[in-house]
Amino acid sequence: MKETLKVAVVGVGYLGRHHARIYSKMHGVELVAVADADPDTAERIADMYDARPFTDYRDLPEGLDAVSVATPTVTHFDIARFFLERGVSVLVEKPMTHTLDEALELDRITKTANAVLQVGHIERFNPAMVAIKDLQIEPKFIESHRLAPFKFRSTDVGVVMDLMIHDLDIILELCHSSIKKVDAVGGSVLARSEDIANARIEFESGCVANVTASRVSFKSLRRTRIFSNDCFVSLDYEKKYALLAKKSPDLDLNRVDLSNIDPTRLDDLKRILMDDLIQVQELKLDEYEPLFKELESFTESVRRGDEETAVPSSHGVRAIRLASDILTAVQSHQW
Repeated sequence: MKETLKVAVVGVGYLGRHHARIYSKMHGVELVAVADADPDTAERIADMYDARPFTDYRDLPEGLDAVSVATPTVTHFDIARFFLERGVSVLVEKPMTHTLDEALELDRITKTANAVLQVGHIERFNPAMVAIKDLQIEPKFIESHRLAPFKFRSTDVGVVMDLMIHDLDIILELCHSSIKKVDAVGGSVLARSEDIANARIEFESGCVANVTASRVSFKSLRRTRIFSNDCFVSLDYEKKYALLAKKSPDLDLNRVDLSNIDPTRLDDLKRILMDDLIQVQELKLDEYEPLFKELESFTESVRRGDEETAVPSSHGVRAIRLASDILTAVQSHQW
């Protein structure tokens, strides 16, 4: 395994500059260069982290082991392909590409490239999501809300590809089943593409997911609720909070004697329900920066030469396929 990886960041705007910051602090990683179409931005970020500035990613120095691609979505395919075909591993921010055809082609290239591709679905590394990973939940109903004020960036794609795709990736990771039906509605408020959308996804397993995303909200909200036969989980990605309510083995009407309970005594009913029959606990979450964990996972995969990363290209494809189906449904129900 290579002791020190030489890395670069392509696109050092709002998100890419954080990639550069973290790489500059990581053990066993050397931030060699940054590239941005705006020369002033490239120069400023390069100076901050002792790297070389470039305005064209094709001019980056030889010998790179990996790059992060944090440019507008419409450029993801060309840039990722450029480096993968040259044996340089890539972490490409979500969505993986602008279209499903591009995603499928990039996935094909990855299978023959002597390099690693990881898709930047950062919520996989959120402490709230990590906390429930080992619970082996079999969801029956999932409800997700991802709302944000309009930020005048990522306007090359609509809210489905910009925000909702985070939750689509999580839902697909939780529901190990093929999709049966997709219904959706959405519309434009400020941008040319949709700014608000709601989708209802039915899986062959019987699970149903209801997903809402908006980038014209007055407040931010990133929350998911998961219902299964034996538990309820509430996740708040923004507050890094996770609550688990799990029913007791005694929650069986044939085994619970309510004959001695006075139904007028509400306190007794609440005590039995919340203390004896349903166990509620706040899950302990580790405190860390999700982006650091994501880049750490990526660089470890590059160092080991893993064929599959934590979020491989195939997962990027499936998220974009579902997002495309939702956009088709939105267009058929255009406001």
